[in-house]
Amino acid sequence: MARPILISGATILSMDDQVGDLARGDILVEGERIVAVAPRIEVDGAEVVDAAGRIAVPGFVNAHMHTWQTGLRSLAADWTLLEYFRWVHAGLATRFTPDDIGIATLMGAYGQIDAGTTTLVDWCHNNPTPAHTDAAVEALAESGIRAAFFHGSPKPDPKPGEPHFSEVPHPRAEIERLRRETFTGDDGLMTLGLAILGPHYSTLEVARADFRLAREFGLVASMHQGGGPAKTLGGWEQLIAEGLVGPGINVVHGNDLSDALFSTLVDLGVSFSATPENEMTQGHGFPVTGRLLARGAAPSLGVDLESVLAGDMMGVGRIALGMQRSLDNARSRQETGAIPSTSTIRVRQALAWITIEGARMLGLDHRIGSLTPGKQADITLIDASALHLQPVHDPVATVVMQAGRGDVEAVMIAGRFRKRDRVLDAPGLTEKLARLTASGARIVDELGLSRSAA
Repeated sequence: MARPILISGATILSMDDQVGDLARGDILVEGERIVAVAPRIEVDGAEVVDAAGRIAVPGFVNAHMHTWQTGLRSLAADWTLLEYFRWVHAGLATRFTPDDIGIATLMGAYGQIDAGTTTLVDWCHNNPTPAHTDAAVEALAESGIRAAFFHGSPKPDPKPGEPHFSEVPHPRAEIERLRRETFTGDDGLMTLGLAILGPHYSTLEVARADFRLAREFGLVASMHQGGGPAKTLGGWEQLIAEGLVGPGINVVHGNDLSDALFSTLVDLGVSFSATPENEMTQGHGFPVTGRLLARGAAPSLGVDLESVLAGDMMGVGRIALGMQRSLDNARSRQETGAIPSTSTIRVRQALAWITIEGARMLGLDHRIGSLTPGKQADITLIDASALHLQPVHDPVATVVMQAGRGDVEAVMIAGRFRKRDRVLDAPGLTEKLARLTASGARIVDELGLSRSAA
């Protein structure tokens, strides 16, 4: 058995109310788990990692990302949601081979680890064949990231004689195969979920079948909500009436839901994942952060699209916090003529959105999301000694408001360092980057598209 690892002398932000924060503390890791968090830990035979001047946080949870688009980075930065649907789903996505999916997913997962993310929700909805699905799953496994693979379905324009994607139920045979061959349990480094269409993008019959499929297999069912008129008016209300809506249902975006329906979904235990920067960029509307907080709930957060924007979760948390504070400040000015007497949201809440709240959305908060003895050792170390981070008066604010990808010194996933001393555990990285570049260039060239074409 491997030696225990003692992370020594860090500033610890545990995100566990019982453990609390430690200005100077140690974390003892044995195997895959955290076994102790304390101001000082004495143990014989451990490998000691000197973490003085570092901030230890739970590994970040990216609650929503289409990792297959890594090879399209920056291509869609100027596109609205309508242009994105036109150029990506109806065009670029149709050119992906399994190898393209594989290299994009691998490099996207490596990029997440590099930025301090330990859990990635890979919302994979460009898998027209089992080979595409298997390439994505194998890439996630190779990267070493903790992954929730949300199996989706492509959305091309139908060919003559084919049904529209909104009329096609989620492929049961694929879920049965994945459960039988790959995701045989729920306690491994990778877990399975469903990336379904939901009532906004499918017929009522399809939505009903997909909700039932998720419940039958005990899987999180995640769906986009918003981006134009709903396919099924009154769909949510019907699904609620049939008792199909509750914990385990995850809504991504949700910006256009009425207040009454939004409240009902929150009361039923539905989780919400916001992707604040992309929602504001592409035209979804303002993120639902404040609407959730007003109802005693909180969002998980995701990057969404690296074809549009950067992929680090500290930036996502910062943007979500800043956007909601801006809305709250504007509302206060309108209602009272003055800004609020104090900030309406604390930086610690934003740190929770990218750690423990992501774990809760996945139903994995008993395993990840905080630095709690007994949980999996998913730990990110941030070097706070840099010029732009000193002095550190509030380490939570340092992480949320000032730190970035370049400050991530080490990343541990399930007790194993996947990044250490700023070096990523990614064999053959140069060759793999070349493959990613070639894949992206070929796909864009085949469509005759350049970044300015739309």
